[in-house]
Amino acid sequence: MPRVVIKRDSCKGCELCVAACPQRILAMSKEINLKGYFYAKVVEPPRCIGCRMCALTCPDVAIEIGVSGAQYNFFEE
Repeated sequence: MPRVVIKRDSCKGCELCVAACPQRILAMSKEINLKGYFYAKVVEPPRCIGCRMCALTCPDVAIEIGVSGAQYNFFEE
């Protein structure tokens, strides 16, 4: 199962990752990080398909995806 890690204090709360997620597993937190922003958080981890769209759209590189097993690639490497 893919593992989404959001670096809470690197997130500026732009919500681009929330909009980009095809599975709708991300949401904005009601808490504030050290920079004073509401940050993105994972609300339904089992539904993640490891597509990495959230990480690709994050302008702050605040999201890391760990994938084991089946992996979906949108771009050739």
